[in-house]
Amino acid sequence: MIESERPGLVIATAEGGGVATAVSPQDVAAADRAAIVMAARDDGGAQVTSDVTAEIGRALVVVIDDRAAHGEDTSLIGPLVGELLTEAGFHVDATIAVSSDEVEIRNALNTAVIGGVDLVVSVGGVGVGARDVTPEATAGLLDRTIPGIEEAVRSSGLAAGSADAGLSRGLAGMSGQTLVVNLANSRAAVRDGMATVTPLAKHVIESISEF
Repeated sequence: MIESERPGLVIATAEGGGVATAVSPQDVAAADRAAIVMAARDDGGAQVTSDVTAEIGRALVVVIDDRAAHGEDTSLIGPLVGELLTEAGFHVDATIAVSSDEVEIRNALNTAVIGGVDLVVSVGGVGVGARDVTPEATAGLLDRTIPGIEEAVRSSGLAAGSADAGLSRGLAGMSGQTLVVNLANSRAAVRDGMATVTPLAKHVIESISEF
């Protein structure tokens, strides 16, 4: 794990751009991936597969959590998102953990956009609490919002019984050529949200590349 010179910023990277953690995320994420596969089949959705023939684009994960920013998080939410992105065909540059501070969140998202990644997924800070400021930090960076993705994440979360996703104020939109999506910070919200976001993100990236 590499600690940034900026206070409260922890970047965990692994060889090839994956996420490095003291606890292997593969076993933890296996049940989550299986749940996504079964949900897709039950709902008649597109088949989910781990056989990726080509990377769709670069992605970066931003976890908004005070404990995670200080290296105290044990939820493995960041590695889970990274695993699901990799399964969907994205190259994950890194996972960044920042405190629930509007400036810190905006800086992390802006750094990812400047770095030219295709997709940024932030996790956390989208509720109604006093420190839930991710939507406010994100709004100023977006050139265009994509309400369809926002509504799809909330609707699918409610249908799956995820209160966190249903109450989310999370945004989705374009900052330059980068798609930015806010998700709620729970395993249920991440599982369902990623199953909804990744196929839409692929379409957005493909549409942009046509111009």
